Formats: sequence, structure tokens, C-alpha cells
Amino acid sequence: MEAVAVVIPAHDESETIVACLRSVRASLRHCGVPPWHRRVVVVADDCTDATATLARAEGAHVVEVAYRNVGAVRRTGVELALELAHHRSEKDLWLSFTDADSVVPEHWIAAQLALARTADAVAGTVEVTDWSGRPAELAEHFARTYPVVRGDEHLHVHGANLGVRASAYLACGGFEALRLSEDQALVAELVRRGHCVSRPCDLPVVTSARSSPRAAGGFGDCLNRLTQPVMRQEHTLRRPSRRWGNPGWWGY
Repeated sequence: MEAVAVVIPAHDESETIVACLRSVRASLRHCGVPPWHRRVVVVADDCTDATATLARAEGAHVVEVAYRNVGAVRRTGVELALELAHHRSEKDLWLSFTDADSVVPEHWIAAQLALARTADAVAGTVEVTDWSGRPAELAEHFARTYPVVRGDEHLHVHGANLGVRASAYLACGGFEALRLSEDQALVAELVRRGHCVSRPCDLPVVTSARSSPRAAGGFGDCLNRLTQPVMRQEHTLRRPSRRWGNPGWWGY
């Protein structure tokens, strides 16, 4: 890959955007792509706080919109990334995606680019390291039901840990303007069109378990549903339903 762009949607993320961007910048520094071919795009969606200001201070390209639609937000971020890399071939541009409440490992982009030698997209996992404010049984339940694997690969899709070759992204029509599961829709279309999607089990991104999530119906909301008293009954946690054990339950 000759160029890489990281696209991050954000809605009122002033408390987390700086940590996210600093982790992304550290990962970019270790990816082997020259600085002049690396870009970070933050799409500040209907923000009422200092998210956009903080992102600009961290060196990100920022576009402000008012969609309240994560699919449209990610799509807008890609459009800007493509404009910024207009002199590069689409097959040589790698698009990485994470969320503003997440922190990526230092080797994250380098690992995606290594997998891109044989794959058109990379779908990674997420992990939570801070369960503050959440019941202990929720962390235990997550540990039991999340790691659904098939051979050396997992079955999850997360917008917080995703990468795709720009040419493959465009061939599939890009992100749809969906309020939920836009990441899963993109990966499903990539697979349907015969593109190779790598799903490594050893490339997690640390994400938030906060109880006030930004995307309705996403990862945070699913955690909220699991903390409801009826779902925290001991007999339920000891015998999780098929739905809870399904990779689609955690794959946002």
C-alpha cells in the first residue's frame, strides 16, 4: 500500500477523541507509509461539544455534518479521504476505520497492511479493558459469549476495527446510509462480490463499555440490554440463550 487513511465518526466525543487520535497517530507512525501519504479524517456529526476543535488540534482533517446516521457519516469520511489522496491509485489506498471511543494498538495499521497483501478487507475484534460502572457478571458474560471463532478466524464485524482497500470499497458501493450495521452490510457485500476478507483473532481494538453510547442499537446499547435485571438473573447468565451466543449479537 502506498497510502493510508483512517476515518473516524464522532458525535460529542470530546472526552475520548484525543486518546483515540493519539493512538491512531502512533499506529500510523509504525505502519511504514511515508507521512505525506497518511491521513486521519474525523467526521464530527451533530456535535455540541469541542470534538471538532480537539480533533483539529490533534492534526486530523475534520468535516462537520449533522446526519445522526453512522453510515452516512462513514461514507462522508471516505469521500474526503479519497479527495485527499486523489493522486493515488484506488488499489494502493488503504482505508482504516475505528470509533472515537476506541483506542487502537500501535501495530494495528501495520498488521492490516500486512494482511492486505492477500486480502481486500480486514475485520478485527474488540475488547473492553474498563468495565467501570458495569456489573461484574456482564464482563464474565462477554468473555464467555464473544469469542465465536471458525478455525483461525472470528465471525464478528465492528466499525471500530475495520479496514478495506479503496478499490474494493468503491466496487461494492461503499457504506450505505444506515443508522445501524452499516459495517456488516459493507462486509457482506464484499463477500458477496468475491473479495477476500481477513478476520484475524489477534488484532483487537480496545473500545468503551460506557452506559451512554452514541449509536442507538450498537455495541453500547447491547451492553445496556444485558444489564437489565431480567437479563442479569443468575440462571440466565449460566445458560445464555442461542441469541446471546450468536456472533451477530456482538457484531456491531
